[in-house]
Amino acid sequence: MTRYPAGLTPDEEVQRKTLLAHCPELDTASGLATSFAEMLTRLEGERLAGWITDAMTSGLPGISTFAIGLNSDYDAVHAGLTTHWNSGPVEGTVNRIKMLKRQMYGRAGFQLLRKRVLLAT
Repeated sequence: MTRYPAGLTPDEEVQRKTLLAHCPELDTASGLATSFAEMLTRLEGERLAGWITDAMTSGLPGISTFAIGLNSDYDAVHAGLTTHWNSGPVEGTVNRIKMLKRQMYGRAGFQLLRKRVLLAT
């Protein structure tokens, strides 16, 4: 359900259509997930307000809660969906440091962690 529909094989597309025809809630969830993914990849932040409204009125608890969370920090989410600037490289570095720390099973004092980070690059 989370794959891009154009990338499905013909058999997978038939299975997807059959599944969505039997479950209207899943069809709604799939449509909302696909439209949100398109909004993310194409940086179409101007569609965000409409998507949040659709998600909140969908009656799907998980998606409605997600939409409420997006709406609570609307300005930041809108900026993230309209500008080409992002913090991906920083987040990747933070993720790598946390992974190194986890590998040391809590023994990572600052000096040891610093040495591992510097040697890992």
